[in-house]
Amino acid sequence: MLTADDKKLIQQVWEKVFSHQDDLGAEALERMFITYPQTKTYFPHFDLHHGSDQIRSHGKKVVSALGNAVKSLDNLSQALSELSNLHAYNLRVDPTHFALQLLSQCFQVVLAVHLGNDYTPEVHAAFDKFMSAVAAVLAEKYR
Repeated sequence: MLTADDKKLIQQVWEKVFSHQDDLGAEALERMFITYPQTKTYFPHFDLHHGSDQIRSHGKKVVSALGNAVKSLDNLSQALSELSNLHAYNLRVDPTHFALQLLSQCFQVVLAVHLGNDYTPEVHAAFDKFMSAVAAVLAEKYR
């Protein structure tokens, strides 16, 4: 459960992320593909080379979805409903293979690298809780 302080920290950091969302999303995906090469199997139609248009485009989609969630921290289920439906019913991504936790770790590393001292232990903890909440919401449709 996100506390009021968690929500405040997430929103403050997101203001810094917003203007760089294309780059940060692509960097997080590239980091995930390098660190967890097994995740490449979920993107067989993607050009997975550094800087590819497909990685940049999908990274932008991922960070944009997270941005929508940040705007609706009190109602993540509603904010992520369309994305949850897409992954569960259209893309049919098996929840046990859903790489969101791995992507979450990579995204947090990217945040830490880019935010430096602004990525405090408190921010890290808040983002970890936020990303776990996002993952839980996206997995709801599978129950």
